[in-house]
Formats: sequence, C-alpha cells, structure tokens
Amino acid sequence: MIDHGEKYTVAIWAITPKGANLGRQIAERLSDVDLYLSVNLERSNIPSHTFKRLSGAMPRLFNKYNGHIFIMSTGIVVRIIAHLLRHKTVDPAVVVVDEMGNHSISLVSGHIGGANMLANKVAGLIGADPVITTATDIHSVPSIDVLAIEKGLFIENPDAIKGVNMAFLTGEKIYFHDPFGLLMDSIPKSNLILDAGSDGNDPEAIPKTYLKEISGVFICDVLFDLPPQMLILRPESLVAGIGCNRNTSMEEMKIFLHEVLEKFRLSFNSLKCITTINIKKDETGLLALSGELELPITFYDREELNQIKTIETPSLMVEKFTGVKSVCEAAAILASNNGKLIVSKHSTRNVTIAIARESFM
Repeated sequence: MIDHGEKYTVAIWAITPKGANLGRQIAERLSDVDLYLSVNLERSNIPSHTFKRLSGAMPRLFNKYNGHIFIMSTGIVVRIIAHLLRHKTVDPAVVVVDEMGNHSISLVSGHIGGANMLANKVAGLIGADPVITTATDIHSVPSIDVLAIEKGLFIENPDAIKGVNMAFLTGEKIYFHDPFGLLMDSIPKSNLILDAGSDGNDPEAIPKTYLKEISGVFICDVLFDLPPQMLILRPESLVAGIGCNRNTSMEEMKIFLHEVLEKFRLSFNSLKCITTINIKKDETGLLALSGELELPITFYDREELNQIKTIETPSLMVEKFTGVKSVCEAAAILASNNGKLIVSKHSTRNVTIAIARESFM
C-alpha cells in the first residue's frame, strides 16, 4: 500500500506544445514535481526532462513516482499504462488532463493511490472540472479505504474493500469491530452492527454468526481467523522494545521478534516502531533490523528508562552493565506513550523483547 506519510512525488507528461505549456503551469504550482516533455517539442525556457517515446519511458519511471499527470487523450494513457498496472494498493495515482485544461480525470488508484485527491488539486490549480467516477464519491457515502488511509491503518486484505463499500452504497449493515475507536465517528451508526464491547483481545467475545453472514470491518492488532469478506485493518498500535548483546546479528533478532509476535498472536503489520537504550545507537544488527523491517527506531537514555516504575521483570545483570533495571520493557512503555505492556520480557541467549500497546483513548 502507498504510504501517504512519505513525500508525494508527481511526474507530469506532455506530448504537444499546448500540453507542455499547461504542464509548466501545473509544475510551477505543485511541489516535488518532475516535468517530462517529448524530445520533439521546442522546450525554450521550460525546465524539464525529455523522452523519445512515452512507451519506452513508462516501464522505467511508472513506479518511481506516487502520481502521474498525463496531458493528452485518455486513450493514449490507457494503452501506455495497461500492462504496468498491478493492484490498486500499489499502483501510483494516474490523472489525465486534456491539453485545453477543461477536465482533470482521476483514472487509476482513485482512493488508495490518491488520484481523486490529485485530480481535484490539479482542477483547482488550472480551473478545470474534476472528473471523479468512484461510486462512493459520486454518491457521497464513506469509502472505507480512504478512511483507513487517513487514519494510518494498514489494509491487510484489500479484496474485501469492495464488499464494505458496496454495503455503504446499498445501505446494508456491516459488522464493525473497532476497540480503539479509530473509525467509529467516521461512519454512520445506522450502517453498523457493533460488537458487544469486546476489547479486541478475546476471540470468544466475537459473534461468529455475524462473521459468516455479512461483510464487516475488523480493526485490531490481534490475529484472528476471519472469513474473507471481513476487511482487516491494522492500527500502528504495537511497539517492540529490544535489548541485545553486542554484535548480535539482525537475522537473530528478526527471527525472535517474529516468534514472539506469533506466540502472542499479534500482527506484524501493527508494529509502529522498535526501541531500545541509547548506548545501542551504533549496534549494527539493530540498525539493520530497523531498515529490514522498514520501521523507525527510537532510543532512550538511562534517566528516561529509569523513570518507568512498573517493570515486570527487572534484571540485576542489565542494571550492572547499563545502569537501568530494564531496557526492553521500559523502552516499549515509553515509545508507546506510556501504553500497556502486553508482552513482558522474553529472552534468548542474545536478545530480549517486550511488546507494549499504545492507547488511542
């Protein structure tokens, strides 16, 4: 899925003189934009890149950008990008603008990729009419994938999006499990069948009858066996505190982290960050783990770690060498904004791991 927290980069493509002038106007008003013009055009004073053939440039550059604005006919664009499309969760946004600047059309990845947003933005810049054809937008009902992106939720099974959005369109009720209260205020209550107050951790509290019969949304960091029509959204709610011996390999830490998450049926997709003591800032295995998992790493000093008084498994050995009673548990609690420690310290010979859950309430 495209991460809208990262810098949103856009490529603008034009093949005619009028298109080039319009592309320049758009490029001057947007940030993080690259303008590409056909090599056959007179570029004069327009800062831009050039391409010989659009069909030759696309395979190299299509997935380099978060979005593309094509100033040309829709038919040309469809033929050029068709074989490059993979899935709406990973494809970049594609917007088509006619060279007269009359219409700004959201063509591909309207919701998750941000094409609807980009089409509206371009329309506002040049005075065009935005053309949005996604059903939830034209009927002014919620779109679950847009809501998920806005709240930073990881969409685990995007094939279930269609059923939920169709229920919104038809007015049918869906089962709704949101113990964190992340989307509760974004969807009309008349659309929802709410669970009976489950805190998200008890499989027996989930009404299995509903799960078998209707579509639904399940927002949770716990792993459950759910039917395919249940849309699973993972919040960034878990923090992994990690301690390790010097020169412990990234692979050893990675394997043990996955083992701990699996043992306690916690979703890797809900990990927000990893965290440890600041004397580990040069620990190559930990730094490599952060890169491998594409998760930020947070460091705390001794004074900060010793402020946590609710450590479940303090260690005299750790205190002797680091000056703190706990590294992994204390760091996890701190990085979760003083959340709840849900997995106390687990250890191997070289690694200790604890998991805390951030509170959204």
